[in-house]
Amino acid sequence: MANRDKKGVAAEVREFLSTRRARITPDQAGLPVYGGNRRVAGLRREEVALLAGMSVDYYVRLERGNLSGASDSVLESLAHALQLDEAERTHLYDLARAATPSGRRATVTASRVRPTILRLLDSMTDVPAYVRNARFDILAANTLGRALYAPLFDSPLFAQRGPVNSARFLFLDPASKDFWVDWDKGADDSVAFLRTETGRAPHDKALTDLIGELTARSDDFAHRWARHDVKFHRSGVKKLHHPLVGDLALPYEAMDLASDPGLRLNFYTPEPDTPAREALGLLAAWAGTGSAAPTAND
Repeated sequence: MANRDKKGVAAEVREFLSTRRARITPDQAGLPVYGGNRRVAGLRREEVALLAGMSVDYYVRLERGNLSGASDSVLESLAHALQLDEAERTHLYDLARAATPSGRRATVTASRVRPTILRLLDSMTDVPAYVRNARFDILAANTLGRALYAPLFDSPLFAQRGPVNSARFLFLDPASKDFWVDWDKGADDSVAFLRTETGRAPHDKALTDLIGELTARSDDFAHRWARHDVKFHRSGVKKLHHPLVGDLALPYEAMDLASDPGLRLNFYTPEPDTPAREALGLLAAWAGTGSAAPTAND
């Protein structure tokens, strides 16, 4: 690992651990508080060390960014003390792996969508579906997926530069605030997903370039990036305002493609006989015929 890479991983570890420590109060950790003059809102380093069953000096070493050689038992104790959730615990292990020379591994991301996956997308005629990579590049979509995400595919951001990227659209195209009903949640989640990916693939130059671009061009992104939040993207409900069919609340699933590292299939499956299902039917009819666009009131 180059010296610059080592410094980058150490800084990531330092900021992640210190922000996790700062969010937990002694009361939340079950610790007594003596006196009222605390200089930190969260836990002190010595309190984390106590909760994790390690010396203060050793915890300070860890928080300074030196996770190299930390055992699984140490990481588990640290995760327990800092009350990390599943995504945060996984991120901690990813950072420890990146910091340990013997644990380094090349992260290979598939660069194209295989024909079998393209055929699968095309067969999903009644649900929007698309394949993206961990940088939020949309690499392939079925007809209904392109229709649902028309504001992204039509964005001037991608007129001269592809592929369509939902993170760039979210933070750099003002139209995103009309498309995402809860823009703040979408922004929080997108940044947390990207932060999670930096732990898994710390040497992905395209990912680093994307984060650098968004940090430089969007204060909203930079503010969220400084939080060091991480999150998994598996399932939930996406709330969108489509310019043709109005508001949509769409349950989604995100599935990793086991044979294509780094690629993920996303699809939306609204309940039958719901407004969202009816709206998708209208959108599918329009997309399939290529006729004049309907409106939300049609």
